[in-house]
Amino acid sequence: MMSDKNPEIGQFIQTGEFRTNYHDIGEGTPVLLLHGSGPGVSGWANWRLVVQHLSPRYRVIMPDFVGFGFTEYPEGTEFNQQVWLDQAIAFMDALGLEKASVVGNSFGGSMALAMAIHHPERVDKLILMGAVGVPFEITEGLDMVWGYEPSFENMHSIMKSVFAYDSSLITDDLVRMRYEASTRPGMQEAFSAMFPAPRQRWVDAMAHDEADVRAIPHRTLMVHGRDDKVIPLSTSLTMLDWIDDSQLHVYSRCGHWTQIERAGEFSQLVDNFLSD
Repeated sequence: MMSDKNPEIGQFIQTGEFRTNYHDIGEGTPVLLLHGSGPGVSGWANWRLVVQHLSPRYRVIMPDFVGFGFTEYPEGTEFNQQVWLDQAIAFMDALGLEKASVVGNSFGGSMALAMAIHHPERVDKLILMGAVGVPFEITEGLDMVWGYEPSFENMHSIMKSVFAYDSSLITDDLVRMRYEASTRPGMQEAFSAMFPAPRQRWVDAMAHDEADVRAIPHRTLMVHGRDDKVIPLSTSLTMLDWIDDSQLHVYSRCGHWTQIERAGEFSQLVDNFLSD
């Protein structure tokens, strides 16, 4: 179910203090898709191409984390990993989902890891795409993304030079859509409150203890673009070493947007992993 006016608005469900916006498309085994933390992001903006591939075979569910997209929240809400984790579990509870496979992109990868570590019984298989979640030195690209100040030019620069390997994918319409999303009332205030400089501390805050990651029992697939300028490939190589039942697929000539730059291939990879 989606809004006729804006495809990013699906339906709402109460999750604690938040009214979470989400999309719930298809039938079958539930797959929870967790978005990244770029300016103007939402679950739908992040995963719209993947949904087309997966929804004929799976129940694809995409929530907006509080502070992103169209989820509604009280004034004064704090944004941190515990708040987002509590929201994710409350969201599953509200939908009556005992367990789901979880796909996490970038920031969403750290949240998928948090679910696997702190609520392992709620996670079936784990898929991490360009994921945050282990220590690394912040990249210039991530510093640019988290330090975004709203303007069409800044959004254009980030999307062209940081997110995609093939800059021809970045059309003015796509830039305008994300820019306008980033300037909706309250969005920049929330975004700037999440990751103020110096930003290395937020990389560290989203990282998990090595012992906790090593204890993850779930079958895990990591996917990464070799040319990712936001989250370095080394993070997935670290997780490949730490997570016992894991595998890693690396795409060459691909940046941080694997789900957009390699939408069909990525979706097939996910499908194969989930159905195996």
